[in-house]
Amino acid sequence: MKIIAVIPARYASTRFPAKLMQDLGGKTIILRTYQAAIGTNLFDDVFVVTDSDLIYNEIISNGGKAIMSIKEHESGSDRIAEAITTMDVDVVVNVQGDEPFIDKDSLQKVVSVFQNDTTKSIDLASIMREIKDENEIQNPNNVKVVVDQNNFALYFSRSVIPYPREKNVGVRYFQHIGIYAFRKQALLDFSTLPMKSLEASEKLEQLRYLEFGKRIKMVETNHVGIGIDTPEDLEKARLLL
Repeated sequence: MKIIAVIPARYASTRFPAKLMQDLGGKTIILRTYQAAIGTNLFDDVFVVTDSDLIYNEIISNGGKAIMSIKEHESGSDRIAEAITTMDVDVVVNVQGDEPFIDKDSLQKVVSVFQNDTTKSIDLASIMREIKDENEIQNPNNVKVVVDQNNFALYFSRSVIPYPREKNVGVRYFQHIGIYAFRKQALLDFSTLPMKSLEASEKLEQLRYLEFGKRIKMVETNHVGIGIDTPEDLEKARLLL
């Protein structure tokens, strides 16, 4: 089984323009993320796929592998799908370009889903963590996921799901962490399927997979990721480094 990691990297960012090219301890954020992905030793290959000459040249000039997007894309999945169309791979892991402090254990968990899936019945794997703080549960920026008894995703939402009409039934709330692993065909299928109303309403691309019958296996983690979405996040990352 050939497993690769792909890091989709846009130069533009609404909240923090050019964030991936910002300095973090003498290296750019995107270069640190790329090198951290290689350092996990989980992947047969690692690529950055980008719409930016600056990001492309940053990776190539430091001995890495990068791919320029040909088309404009609405989502990271579309960008990755274009890049891997002709590659001989089985599983593709989407690594977030703005998370240079990669959690190897979480990546290992999503990779293991496919290594253990002898019937090849799982299309995607992703990560969730339990949240208990009421503010975290209510926050629409924290995407929630509900799962069945075998930890397959039933639905993702920015709303509180399930709704707590009855408080004392032991419901657990899970935040979806945006680490994905895909079978190649599921990713290629995604890029040809139209956006439907659920995805359009919630602005969550993972709903397209569910709307078209793909199976998403969720794996639980305790890790809290450190994403860099604002200049304040970058300062925290510098202190952590």
